[in-house]
Amino acid sequence: MPENTTIDIDTATFKGSISANTGLFIDGKWVDPVIPETIDVINPATGKKIAAVSVGSSKDVDIAVKAAHKAYKTTWGLKCPGSQRGKLLTRLADLLERDRDQFAALEAINVGKSMITCARTVAISFAHALGKPFNIANGGDLSGSINCIRYFGGWADKVQGKTIQNNESKLAYTRREPYGVVGQIIPWNFPMLMLSWKVGPALATGNCIVLKPSEMTPLSALKFAELIVEAGFPPGVFNIVNGYVPPSALHPGITVGQAISEHMNISKVAFTGSTLVGRKVLEASAKSNLKVVTLELGGKSPSIIFDDCDLEKTVRSAMQAMYGNMGQSCVAGTRIFIQEGIYPQFIEKFTALVKGLGQATGDPFAPTTKHGPQVSQVQFDRIMGYIESGKESGATVHVGGERHGTEGYFIQPTIFTDCTPDMKIVREEIFGPVAAIMTFKTEEEVIDAANASEYGLAACVFSENISRAVRVAHAIESGSTFVNSAQNIDPAVPFGGYKASGIGREHGEYALETYTQVKAVHVSIASL
Repeated sequence: MPENTTIDIDTATFKGSISANTGLFIDGKWVDPVIPETIDVINPATGKKIAAVSVGSSKDVDIAVKAAHKAYKTTWGLKCPGSQRGKLLTRLADLLERDRDQFAALEAINVGKSMITCARTVAISFAHALGKPFNIANGGDLSGSINCIRYFGGWADKVQGKTIQNNESKLAYTRREPYGVVGQIIPWNFPMLMLSWKVGPALATGNCIVLKPSEMTPLSALKFAELIVEAGFPPGVFNIVNGYVPPSALHPGITVGQAISEHMNISKVAFTGSTLVGRKVLEASAKSNLKVVTLELGGKSPSIIFDDCDLEKTVRSAMQAMYGNMGQSCVAGTRIFIQEGIYPQFIEKFTALVKGLGQATGDPFAPTTKHGPQVSQVQFDRIMGYIESGKESGATVHVGGERHGTEGYFIQPTIFTDCTPDMKIVREEIFGPVAAIMTFKTEEEVIDAANASEYGLAACVFSENISRAVRVAHAIESGSTFVNSAQNIDPAVPFGGYKASGIGREHGEYALETYTQVKAVHVSIASL
């Protein structure tokens, strides 16, 4: 049987031991994979091993799907009233709130996030940098996860169909029914947030889950499985199979992600990650049982800054949009368009803040840290490759552009100026702390430039002229546009992408639609 691993942490922001089982979680139990294999989990701040977790295969996915299907037919799905599912989700949110510091510590040591920021509020590091007060009760990865699960707990008994008036001899109505077994594949950059975004609506609507966390950041998901048991969910409702996605030179053959995408008894897959892998998931669906697929993929989000903006607020928001989570965010505002009239003032203030962020780069557990490491050596090398590309293409390194320190995967917050639309750093998703700054003259010009991308996930628009701000927000080809704010995502508001940024929506009532299928019932009531 798999054993617990214990992680001892003794820092200013967290002191204690955290235990987490490193096996597979199937049918309410911790089990070893059919084919014994493990993968090392690395602390990105040091490059050193934290733990080794079991890695599954397609055989383990088969076992998990059977457990999930059994639970769906016997104890969950339409067998379990929505009111009861809601109670369990609310209880789950309460347990996560109780243990939020442990989960934040796991995110800090496994992902490289600031412990304080992750546990408390997403704006805390920026508030510290500016000497501003902050509210520790709101925001942040863990608060966002708790709020999301609690929000969908409230929806569980409100998933309803409609009656349709035809004529006096017929009654027609619709039912929203769960798919049954759904596969969920989540990324490494926001492990708990992405887990909650998918688990909340799936369980609220009565589906059972086979989840694959990222092989790089599985620890918080494995810890979360303990809360599933404690909350009282029936065995088989929630299962975890660690593994790889997609096949690679190092890990050829059928990986867990591929097995989930191809499985004939999984009726829906939700994937968050790169556009490249998203295409593979969609292809696997088409080649198997045409399972429903929702995809939340890459982005190259514009931040559009007009000369009538509130400059102080805009500079802070643009910084948060760009450098939050070390730039490892699909909605990161990496293309910054500044209207010519305020370029000197903006770049002066923005530069000062970014340099301050660079000086606060370091140990995620240090209370003064505001900027941590990239998640892995692979990600570090990829970002440094883009920085070199920017230099070679003629862009100017205005700030940063180098490695920070000698240990771990730290990169200085970086600003490129003198950028042009043809450069790779402007066109491609970097997924790191690298901003590309450009100027514009007119509203029409910047709309065209912002839309000149294969992606369409998010955008930010800054202007005190609300008519113009809303007009531009409507014209931008993105699933979400934030006006005078930095990506303040809300579980009640739908989230998803246009173009190569994805298919379907998460959050809000829209998420319930992606986890249910509509059945029409026709009842004849005509007299004989």
